[in-house]
Amino acid sequence: MNQTGCGRSLKTGSRREFLAKSGLGFGAVALNYLLERDSAWASVVKAEKDSAPGPLAAKPAHFPAKAKSVIFIFLQGGPSHIDMFDPKPLLERLDGQTPPPSFLVKGLEFDRIKASKAKLMASGFPYRRYGQSGLEVSDLFRNVGQHADDLAVIRSCYHESFFHGPALNQVYSGAFLDGHPSVGSWVVYGMGSESDVLPSFMVMTDGSFRTNKKSFGSGYLPALYQGTWVYTEGAAINNLTSPPQIGESDQRLMLDQVHKWNHGHLEGRAEDSRLAARIANYELAFRMQTAAPELIDISQEPQSVQRMYGMDHPTTGKFGRICLLARRMIERGVRFVQLTSTDWDGHGECDRNHRENAQKIDKPIAGLIGDLKQRGLLESTLIVCTGEFGRSPAMEGKNGRDHSPYGFTTWMAGGGIRGGKVIGATDELGYRAVEDRVHVHDLHATMLSLLGLDHQRLTYFFQGRDRRLTDVGGQNDLAPRLIRA
Repeated sequence: MNQTGCGRSLKTGSRREFLAKSGLGFGAVALNYLLERDSAWASVVKAEKDSAPGPLAAKPAHFPAKAKSVIFIFLQGGPSHIDMFDPKPLLERLDGQTPPPSFLVKGLEFDRIKASKAKLMASGFPYRRYGQSGLEVSDLFRNVGQHADDLAVIRSCYHESFFHGPALNQVYSGAFLDGHPSVGSWVVYGMGSESDVLPSFMVMTDGSFRTNKKSFGSGYLPALYQGTWVYTEGAAINNLTSPPQIGESDQRLMLDQVHKWNHGHLEGRAEDSRLAARIANYELAFRMQTAAPELIDISQEPQSVQRMYGMDHPTTGKFGRICLLARRMIERGVRFVQLTSTDWDGHGECDRNHRENAQKIDKPIAGLIGDLKQRGLLESTLIVCTGEFGRSPAMEGKNGRDHSPYGFTTWMAGGGIRGGKVIGATDELGYRAVEDRVHVHDLHATMLSLLGLDHQRLTYFFQGRDRRLTDVGGQNDLAPRLIRA
């Protein structure tokens, strides 16, 4: 620390000592904030932060990378890859026929028995070629198709979970069972935060998470790495502002006492990361009281930008809002933003289900890509769009499709990726990945690699061994191929 700086004029050794001796408790956080706003304290604050970084401080990557943040778009319910990004001409020719013997895969007995009684169902949506690359995209995503040359479409994703629960777990956390950290938590754990006034991991949905809040949980990682759920209607973040009947002085007294109790409680429970996270969140909440309202106030965004996201139409307005908020979060240093589009579970009338859902998100996602690109943010922002699995080429019920984890599509854009390319393939009917197969662990390894993180080195010791997002997998890292022209 600079011995001649303003911090020494207080005759208390350092700013931290002054705050401690003042006995203000949580009120010291408020004073700290005010002092940080004073340029005279800037060098002192920086020196102290550099000398004692917190668990959310920005961390160096394992190796150089262009991607610094992630927008993870999740289509919950299992979107049909066959109807979106994986055209199957043979399926059109065999529409309505009994599946050929090659479709009845040995070893998948449950699905094999069902498939033997089903009829094949072609996609109800024509495909078109877009961009200089000629990437094929169905009419469900005409607007996203306009950015074909920015997309890398991975058509050969797979995993082993036929049912929603474990499939969601695998895509969100790399594990079958509950209790493991989500992708967003791993990213923040590995990279830290670029903002000290906003949560580093924020989550939004156009529907309800219901019981799926585990999708942004921190699992066995310290609780401060979990995601913050941002509401799209009403108060964006619960309990951010004080009740009107509580004045500033009363709030100060209350927070001081809570701070004292919490630290006293923590002294004998150092291993309880939930309490430590709660204390940290009190401090973050104070700083957010100014930053968060400004973040969620999109009234100052030009009408042309709002129209780009489809906010001028009731069908696209809701998802458009969370896409626009995602861009604003990335601009303000949020590390990982998770957007969930719900109800893609097309067991019956899959065409209708997918048409209605795609109409809600196609324009907003295209707007997000275009807006990030024109602001120079796409190169440093990795966009990932996927679901928990794909859907079968065989008909189920009334024009529906059943689950299929054996082959499905994920697309990526930004983060240094050179788009306009397809990686991998499913078989001629779109049933299972057969070429350049990409397991969920490979997908996670690729995401981390694009962020400059080695998935084998990003570990956390828990229950006797070093844990990682990719467990013992992640052998097919696609990052080198994605960033090559």
